[in-house]
Amino acid sequence: MDREEVQRVEAYLKEKLNPDLKLVTRKETDDSVEVYLGTEFVAVVYKDTDEGEVSYSVNMTVLAEDLEG
Repeated sequence: MDREEVQRVEAYLKEKLNPDLKLVTRKETDDSVEVYLGTEFVAVVYKDTDEGEVSYSVNMTVLAEDLEG
């Protein structure tokens, strides 16, 4: 994803989910970015292009140990 695209996705997620979210590009690939809430990594956003249609999916893993408290 280019810089402008990342900024547009980030603005959308901040509006819909949390204004403290930040998207960070990944060095090993250009089809996804990491999502941070403050300094904590929380998810990955993947870009998908299929038959000219572009979509973005958020993949967030929650570990069972994180639920214990």
